[in-house]
Amino acid sequence: MTVHEAPGSTVRVRADGDVGVEDLQYVRVKVEAALARPGLPAVSGEVRIARAAAHHAGLPWSAGAEIRVGKTAVLVRAEEATAHELADRLADRLRVQVERVADRAGTARRSAGPPPWRGGDSDVQAAPQVPSRDI
Repeated sequence: MTVHEAPGSTVRVRADGDVGVEDLQYVRVKVEAALARPGLPAVSGEVRIARAAAHHAGLPWSAGAEIRVGKTAVLVRAEEATAHELADRLADRLRVQVERVADRAGTARRSAGPPPWRGGDSDVQAAPQVPSRDI
C-alpha cells in the first residue's frame, strides 16, 4: 500500500496493488484540480486506487473517493482500463459532485419573514382607497 499526501493537503491518495508512483501522482494532480474551486468550505478525505492482480479483468483499475466538503460527504466510484482514464473519470465525477454541493450551499433555504397578515413587513403596497360616493 502506498500513501501519497501533498503538503498542506487534507485529501490523501492511497494505492493498493501494483500502482506506480507516476500513476499515483497523476491521480493526485487530477483530484486536486477537481477540488480547486474557489469558495469551497474545508475539504478532507481519502481517495483509494486499486489495480486488479488478474490480467484478464476487463477494467482492472478502480478508485473510490470519500471526501468531505464542509459538512457534506461526497462519495465517488470509478472503474477504467488504464490509470490515466481512471484519474480522468474520477476527477470528472468529483468535479460534478463538488459543484452540486457548492451550488446547494449557495442556494440554501433561507427563512422568510412572516407574511403581512401576521405582522411582517410588506413589500407590496396596498392599492389606494377610493372614497365611495353616495348618490
